[in-house]
Amino acid sequence: LTYIIDTYQDLPTIVAFVHPHRTGWPAAWHNDAPGYDAVTMLTTLREEFVLEHGYANLRCLHNPGCPAEVRPFRGPYEEGEEHKPHERAMAASWIELFGGDNSSVPEALATPCCSQFAVSRSQILVRPKQEYEHFRDWLLKTELDDFTSGRVFEYLWHVIFGGEAVHCPNPRSCYCDQYGRC
Repeated sequence: LTYIIDTYQDLPTIVAFVHPHRTGWPAAWHNDAPGYDAVTMLTTLREEFVLEHGYANLRCLHNPGCPAEVRPFRGPYEEGEEHKPHERAMAASWIELFGGDNSSVPEALATPCCSQFAVSRSQILVRPKQEYEHFRDWLLKTELDDFTSGRVFEYLWHVIFGGEAVHCPNPRSCYCDQYGRC
């Protein structure tokens, strides 16, 4: 968010947001490229796909994240799912970030995990700079712990950049269309 805010008037054509580890299991398990290599992931990413769609999650595999990772109004948790504090925090966070009330909060949010994505300048500019400042202020001031607020955003980036609440493209199509790995 700080990068977007600081470079809003001078953004490159495409911006990729990635984790700092380049390769290897288990540190880079979320990189969807041979050898879990972020450089391969980025150099094979088809720029025309990002420009056409405005946004591309850099992970194609659905697990974790799809088909419905976050269900803000889910009832009691099943055993083993207590690790989802972001799910319990999502409805209130959505309202604080986007406005509205409970009726504006999606029943489910989903996208392949891990907050690595590419976005076009034109898609970033759909939102005014003040909205990105609002999102960053929320992150800096929320009473949620860093893990929870980070996970809230993990399942909101695609929405921030114009996507539907559930963004789970077919993995085979994703690899082919985004990376040319048909």
